Amino acid sequence: MMTLPLIVAPKAENAPFPPRFVLRSLLFTVMAVSVCILSACGGGNTAPQAATGADVGLSAAAQIGKKIFADISLSASGKMSCATCHDPSNAHAQTNNLSVQLGGQNLDVPGFRAVPSLRYIDKTPAFAFGDDGKPLGGFTRDGKAPNLAVQAETPFMAAHEMANTGRADVVAKLQRASYVNEFTSAFGANIFSNVDTAFERALFALQQYQLEDSDFHPYDSKYDRFLAGKAMLSDSELRGLALFNNPTKGNCAACHISKKGADGSAPLFTDFTFDNLGVPRNKLIPATAAADYFDMGVCGPDRTDLAKRTEFCGAFKVPTLRNVATRKVFFHNGQFNNLRDVVNFYVRRDTNPEEWFPFGTDGTIQKFNDLPAAYAGNVNVKEGPYNRQPGMAAALTPSEVEDVITFLSTLNDGYKP
Repeated sequence: MMTLPLIVAPKAENAPFPPRFVLRSLLFTVMAVSVCILSACGGGNTAPQAATGADVGLSAAAQIGKKIFADISLSASGKMSCATCHDPSNAHAQTNNLSVQLGGQNLDVPGFRAVPSLRYIDKTPAFAFGDDGKPLGGFTRDGKAPNLAVQAETPFMAAHEMANTGRADVVAKLQRASYVNEFTSAFGANIFSNVDTAFERALFALQQYQLEDSDFHPYDSKYDRFLAGKAMLSDSELRGLALFNNPTKGNCAACHISKKGADGSAPLFTDFTFDNLGVPRNKLIPATAAADYFDMGVCGPDRTDLAKRTEFCGAFKVPTLRNVATRKVFFHNGQFNNLRDVVNFYVRRDTNPEEWFPFGTDGTIQKFNDLPAAYAGNVNVKEGPYNRQPGMAAALTPSEVEDVITFLSTLNDGYKP
């Protein structure tokens, strides 16, 4: 069986930890090696076909990945595809306001986390620990997948998503797909003789589609045009940008970098780190009916390899803020469904905790109630705007919150003057 190479993060006791630019290089190396491996395995002498029509510029693998992405027949229900939750019309994110989506054979099995957008994740480095010993990179909200190909396997098998019984189940459906001839043309006439190889080709195709198709990373927002000197921001947008960057105000740029890279590359509005924000428990997620259920991100329960690194319990990957104004729900648990509440939570979480957290039977506010009490100390309370106390002024006034929201709308793709 030929498998995609994985990057293994160095353990905490090993030194030194690789810097971020090395991690990015490792990711691209993995992708390049994956291409070489998949070109050599089971491909026969048949070369991938050239892209045609609307898909000019996409490799044969990426064209197939595009069809797999939208293929509802690959699910147990026959009604769910990748595009069902990652709709291209809404920046490859969900189009409803459900905290978690429904999947399974009858589309009635609830998930555990909110759906992230798939935009601008192509430059995400594989998971590892940074020079400061903290987690960095990786795909999914807990960073457990090292690349897009590996990440794509989970939705095919998860009981609350496409709910296939195994790789053979997916491969059998691929053999009945309308594009099966394109699949064999690209990957070899005998590709289906090995289930694992065929399935991994499908994952590779999905990866290449997301890497190659500019729809996943168009860089055509108003802010991109502003950075290129081709658009002007309004007074409110400029004020919002200043507040976004100001370390004593919003301090958003501490994690959501807004400046061009040293090489002139457009900002991704994430530094690929993980943070613990103490987001309130979302009781709309059925799993939370169990009092002992907690989604703790890096340390589990979905991710198991770092279960003993309890200092990271409650930490989730910092997402890009590109297209954030188009999102229907926010944070890993979908607790909020509008951007105004999100910004207010950031700046009023600690000055006005009663607005966000429930009161206990003893009358005290149960802050950070979506974490076991033993891990409440992991929540970020040191960086602004989280470094305030009840009775203090919030980092942003109501009018400043509105300016930040106005600025965030400039990050939407598809700007037209």
